[in-house]
Amino acid sequence: MNVSDQLERFSRALGHAVIAAWSELPKQVQQELFERAVVLGHEAERDESLREKLAQFLHDHHRRTAGHEAGG
Repeated sequence: MNVSDQLERFSRALGHAVIAAWSELPKQVQQELFERAVVLGHEAERDESLREKLAQFLHDHHRRTAGHEAGG
């Protein structure tokens, strides 16, 4: 397995772990991870749709974030 494949595999595994633990993370950590994900994920995005889609995903999958404004 080359370095690029390892990075992809580890990133995917870590991402899944963060999603699974999201509702247990402190709000400040949630906000920091959310903002970093938006910045890193904007490579292919031309607008704020990633921010909106990610916020909706987290809202739908984690009740603790219900009512949490993205980025705020």
